[in-house]
Amino acid sequence: MDQLACMRSFVRVADLHSFTRAADALGLSRAVVSTHVAELERHLRCQLLQRTTRRVGLTADGAEYLARCQRILAELESADEALRRTRLAPQGRLRVDVPVEFGRALLIPALPQFTARYPELQLEVQFNDRVVDMIAEEIDLVVRVGAVREPHLVARRDKMVGYLPTGTRRAHRWVFQRGTQRIRLSLPFNIAFNSAEAEIRAAIRGAGVVQSMDLMVAEALALGRLQVVLPDWSAPGKPISVVCRAAVRDSPKIRVFADFAAELLRRYRQRVDTLLESSS
Repeated sequence: MDQLACMRSFVRVADLHSFTRAADALGLSRAVVSTHVAELERHLRCQLLQRTTRRVGLTADGAEYLARCQRILAELESADEALRRTRLAPQGRLRVDVPVEFGRALLIPALPQFTARYPELQLEVQFNDRVVDMIAEEIDLVVRVGAVREPHLVARRDKMVGYLPTGTRRAHRWVFQRGTQRIRLSLPFNIAFNSAEAEIRAAIRGAGVVQSMDLMVAEALALGRLQVVLPDWSAPGKPISVVCRAAVRDSPKIRVFADFAAELLRRYRQRVDTLLESSS
């Protein structure tokens, strides 16, 4: 029995709750993945997974063993990458998921410089304003707005003040903060959008007052298309993080793109601050 291969199959089945999806993710047949898990259960003399016609779940023994397998495989992958990165330039496929506005405004203009610097990388970029499942969707790195609570993920934060749509049908409440004082208001809106960009465009055309992310309105303020209302108050924003799985944090391709994305955010933060100061 190849115990490492069996452990990898077991971990992927446990993550995806499916033998078929695990087989697709690993590039193996479903029969091979099923055999791996069965051999592991025979070796351990216990049942690791509960199988039904619709879903695969963990037994109590399986949950305990999964945590140990994840640590072992993460350490092994980290050791492999630590040795490889001293010999290899960043290369191979890198799948990235970023918020739509970050991708449109910051990432696309800067990508030619990045791809020219790392020609051996095959970069695949998704634009999303939802939180993706990095394991199920096989994403290597994401730029995420808001808290990162998953224990197997590592986040590098870049704080920015602003607003993002909640994704619900109810219009968001506006929050104002000055020092330690915070006010949250439910206001009657005569028009509402599920797109922050559409909301800003409407405000520029005189539709009304808007509360939005500073990075999205900075240029409009600098050009005089929008004006600051209540300059002594601000809206506390969510952190923006560059996120990857802990097991691959030292991978050269992950590291160089994480540095690249973080630098884009830092430079834009400086630019926004300068524009806001000049418009005040």
